[in-house]
Amino acid sequence: MREIELIKRSLGDFFTPSILKIAIIPFLVTLGIMIIIFMGVADYSLSSLDQVIIQVQNGEEFTLDPNAPFYYAWAVNILTFLLHYSITAWLAGFLLFTVGTFFILFFSIFTTLIIIGFLTPMIIETLRKKHYPELKLKGHGSLMSPILVALKSLFVMIFLFVLFIPFYFIPLVNIIAFNLPIYYFFHKLLNFDVTSTMLSSSEYKEIYRSQKNLFRFRTLLLYFISMIPFITLFSTVFYVVYLSNGYFLELKKISQNRLEV
Repeated sequence: MREIELIKRSLGDFFTPSILKIAIIPFLVTLGIMIIIFMGVADYSLSSLDQVIIQVQNGEEFTLDPNAPFYYAWAVNILTFLLHYSITAWLAGFLLFTVGTFFILFFSIFTTLIIIGFLTPMIIETLRKKHYPELKLKGHGSLMSPILVALKSLFVMIFLFVLFIPFYFIPLVNIIAFNLPIYYFFHKLLNFDVTSTMLSSSEYKEIYRSQKNLFRFRTLLLYFISMIPFITLFSTVFYVVYLSNGYFLELKKISQNRLEV
């Protein structure tokens, strides 16, 4: 099946009532968590932080509320230090943009991937009954496997962020350097979530050995989609549908080859 046909099938599957019902769950849960976090920091919003920046740049004195949350005081202290020197003032804007973008993007991806992990078996079983009733799901791993994979991927992602620090200050290159670690984390968790549910360890190795670049391309495409603001809140189920259909087709090829032999 060509990639366009696979995408069309996956979109058709996604917009069925059974899958759309599942898609609502991660959307509502993630949205609820983000609202709670927003309400928690609303008292010390970006508008008050902007006022501090203006005061520092104009040489005015300001007093920090002793009851301010630690994250607010931390941010103000760093920005104050940077803004006192014109040569480093531009770093303040860079830090605000980078940290803010990282938090929103990573938080939405991380939260929805965790939530979707509980829903993946339902999605895959729905697809199997609809398109691939002749195939059997075997799965691999243990209860601790998702946690270990997540921790390992998180460690590698942090290591890559530190490793790429020199590239963050190079225009255009910094876009790749910033997104590559997050994509690595995204790919590892999403790919493991799907394959551990439907494939045995040997089946996964056989498929991934020959088609790893194809599935990397697919997760990269999905990552680009996830960069559209807030789309991850409700599109993660489509990611699972799309990857699952891809792996189902490869599993079908393997099964047919075994029967022929």
